[in-house]
Amino acid sequence: MIKTDKNIMRGFLVLTYVFIISMLIFLVSSAFGYLNTGADRSHMLHTEVKKEQIYLPKMTWINDGNKGRKLDTQTLTQIENDYLNAWYIRHVAYKTNQTVGIDDYYTENARKNILEYVAQNEEQKITIHTTTLSHEPNIEFFSEDGQLVVLKDTNVIAYKQVYQNETFVTETTEIANYTVILLLEDGFWRIRHLVKDSVETLQNTTQTKKIASVNLQGINYYPQATPWDMYGDNFDLKSIQNDFEIIKKAGLNTIRIFIPYEDFGKANVQSSKLEKLQKVLDAAEEKQLKVIATLFDFYGDYRILDWTLTQRHAEMIVTTFKNHKALFAWDIKNEPNLDFKTRGKQNVIAWLESMISLVKSIDNKHLLTIGWSNMESAHLLQNTVDFVSFHYYDAPADFSQQYAQLKLKVTDKPIVLGEFGQSSYGGFWKPFVGSEKKQAAYFTEMLQILEAEDMSYLVWTLYDFEDIPSKVVGKRPWRTNPQKKFGIIDNKGNKKKAFECIAQ
Repeated sequence: MIKTDKNIMRGFLVLTYVFIISMLIFLVSSAFGYLNTGADRSHMLHTEVKKEQIYLPKMTWINDGNKGRKLDTQTLTQIENDYLNAWYIRHVAYKTNQTVGIDDYYTENARKNILEYVAQNEEQKITIHTTTLSHEPNIEFFSEDGQLVVLKDTNVIAYKQVYQNETFVTETTEIANYTVILLLEDGFWRIRHLVKDSVETLQNTTQTKKIASVNLQGINYYPQATPWDMYGDNFDLKSIQNDFEIIKKAGLNTIRIFIPYEDFGKANVQSSKLEKLQKVLDAAEEKQLKVIATLFDFYGDYRILDWTLTQRHAEMIVTTFKNHKALFAWDIKNEPNLDFKTRGKQNVIAWLESMISLVKSIDNKHLLTIGWSNMESAHLLQNTVDFVSFHYYDAPADFSQQYAQLKLKVTDKPIVLGEFGQSSYGGFWKPFVGSEKKQAAYFTEMLQILEAEDMSYLVWTLYDFEDIPSKVVGKRPWRTNPQKKFGIIDNKGNKKKAFECIAQ
């Protein structure tokens, strides 16, 4: 028995010794491997540059041949990645007056000017919010040893806002040409030389279409089963086709649909979402319904450094569907003026102007508008849109007077009432306020006013809904419950009195 215990103890000690030695070997080898491995740039930078997610200006490489060594695709991709990361890090430095990451993308000589510029701005309480939207680089020389690249970056479009003491000072959009020298150091391409050869202010040359009227009698549409999630896992084409048949038989000629920014994949638009949108447009074309496609639903950032991501998103969607026969117009953003207070009117307007310019550069065939939430904001950017659109949920009796004021500001563009309606809800949270009868009376009065004004319109909305996502109007029941009852068809599929008003 004693001998057995000694053997067990001896075995335990041997196993413990082996375990300790193994752990020591593992720790030493891990440390050695770390010290002999190239630094991971995402860990070197506190800002964690990830170009594919953070900064995506349009890159158009000009390949007219270069003097020197032949440049392979992999090397070109690495140069592009490090070059754009250098631009992004500089943008962050000018915005924050912090220079984290500058050492990683600029050589000692090149970062000297940046550090001095940042120090000067910090002293004067100046911050610069800027981004580049497009580049057209051309490799002019690639050294035989593969360590040096000279490139010309032409037609670089950059937008910037200047603030002093956190107060907006000015904004500008520039187009410039640069000469750039990059050196390969520690496996990364760093900017050695960056000189602006020429620069000029870029004027807004957006052209609008001259149209007398648009002749829209339509409805804002979500499927009853999947409101605000039209293109999700429960996408039901048959149900959508049936709804379009109902809309067409009601005598309406237009639908307004919404394309959610995050749901579609942000900058990296998902092909599966595009396929579903294609089916929706095809179904509308089959019923001869015109479609107003509203971009950027539930987007609300507008930060200048976020612009390139939204541009890649819009570029993909507009390019894909610009030739679709059902498409009538692009609505750049639903109710952007609601973001003025939280995001800053200056930022929202600047983003809208930039996005309008981009969309029109891709699709100059279809009309373009902005779905303002009220008449007070509807005149904004009227010189850049093809028709003015606003939403109205106030009393019919107040409409004509407010509309008369808007027409004094907007004299040469068609004006469309993009959303209007009234809830039939009259339950606990708003007793006796609404009913189907009152809803029908509202539509009767509003449609008489719109007919007298010879004004195009789109009703909100086709269906009552069982559930309203919290992102729409929050979670408070006195807001969500009325929102459920704006439809002209109830949640059991029965046509409400309001439907008869609209159909007539």
